[in-house]
Amino acid sequence: MKWLVFFVLWSVSISAFAIDVIDDTGQKIFLKKPATRIISLAPDLTENLFAIGAGDSIVGVIQGSDYPEGAKKIPVVGSVIGVDEEKILALHPDLILVWDESHLGDRLKKLGVPIFFSHPKKIADIASLLNRLGKLTGHEKKAEAVSALFLKKNELLIKKYAGQKTFSVYYEVWSQPFITITKQSWINDAIEICGGKNIFADLKGVSPEINVEAVLYANPDVIISSEKKQDWKDFWKKWPELKAVQQNHLHAVDADLLERATPRVLEGMQEMCLALRK
Repeated sequence: MKWLVFFVLWSVSISAFAIDVIDDTGQKIFLKKPATRIISLAPDLTENLFAIGAGDSIVGVIQGSDYPEGAKKIPVVGSVIGVDEEKILALHPDLILVWDESHLGDRLKKLGVPIFFSHPKKIADIASLLNRLGKLTGHEKKAEAVSALFLKKNELLIKKYAGQKTFSVYYEVWSQPFITITKQSWINDAIEICGGKNIFADLKGVSPEINVEAVLYANPDVIISSEKKQDWKDFWKKWPELKAVQQNHLHAVDADLLERATPRVLEGMQEMCLALRK
């Protein structure tokens, strides 16, 4: 009888601290207790952990995790090209966070560590992501407060730009080769909230490669680039027949804001909304 009582008490104890969360691929992540040794393999996931007060739980990051300042002090375990699996295991992680489109999943699954895959497709999805990260790390209250404020600010932007004139938009992530985004990305959602219509929204994938001819054929009203090179506008000015060139609607946005699915994305979206109205 005593063993039965012990088993019941032990089961209750485990269930009281057990955590289960559904990631963006639909898989359930189960943890017996909040994660305290996290490998974050996307700069935005690193930033989100800091935003909800879980920055101290990160033991390894991917190259490019440079915000906030504290993220720069965390050991780097890989890049978008690949990760150092031995280095990851040596850090004894109890959770790995990775962007679903990074193509690192198959290799990471072999490590035997719980993996949370992230893939926000809408701006509002970022709030859900923050809440789930809060649950996984034991920072639920802070995460709920941050996500609630995020949703409130997002709603204000939606109302501010509702009913505005619509512009066709080409969003340029990269130019060598030309990379854009589709409706599978939160950036497309941001474009629509600002009153834009992404000319490549219906292409396959999240960030497909396109060519100059496709842009010329679509002839967008506006070209928005996150390129940090100052001469990107000169390239498109070679085609004066483009409406975006004729109307001088070639605008740059901060990639670190708009291309990271974090609370700061609203700053990038506001920047883009203002650019569309110039």
